[in-house]
Amino acid sequence: MDIGKMSMYEIDTLKEIGNIGASSAATALAKILGKRVSLSLPNVRILEFKNVCHMLGGEEVVVVGILQPMRGDMNGHIMFLLRLNAAHDLADFLLSEMLNVTGDKSRPPEEFDEMEVSALREIGNIMISSYLAAISDLTGLRIIPCVPEMAVDMSGAILSVPAIEFGKIGDYVLYIETVFSQGATKVEGQFFMIPDINSYSVLLDALGVS
Repeated sequence: MDIGKMSMYEIDTLKEIGNIGASSAATALAKILGKRVSLSLPNVRILEFKNVCHMLGGEEVVVVGILQPMRGDMNGHIMFLLRLNAAHDLADFLLSEMLNVTGDKSRPPEEFDEMEVSALREIGNIMISSYLAAISDLTGLRIIPCVPEMAVDMSGAILSVPAIEFGKIGDYVLYIETVFSQGATKVEGQFFMIPDINSYSVLLDALGVS
């Protein structure tokens, strides 16, 4: 199934799934911090895969990518992307709130210490898992998140991995841009779903809109 050939009703349904998943991720983040986390209305769009790099500032812009496989009734991946400054802001916020420590500001911006990597990988895992749990609750589908992987690299390099899988089903992707806020701290991140060739049909069937 090519997302670019879906009906407007099917596309609107996928966008609503994006809204629900992002809201669930914000709730999970709030529970971890023990503080209220605000979520701006997610910018959910159907985007050509080749334009994802452009949304991040270009193929050579260094970003942090957390890629989590999903298995079960739906197979594929979900990726959570952060620009470097957003990743550092999130890591600093998590470490200062939970462990009362701060990251090393003397290192180059593309470098993260072990504690920062652990914090980002864990928060990515929790947020993506919450996203998938929201979809599972809504559809009744059994969706199992697997161990996430994290990489810091140019956006073109990071996206080349899911591009190989995604190229099998079409040129378009469900892209969810979100801004999480806690007090003066704002973190902008991007989710997008990379299902296998059958999973969009499974999702729409479960929602009764295919």
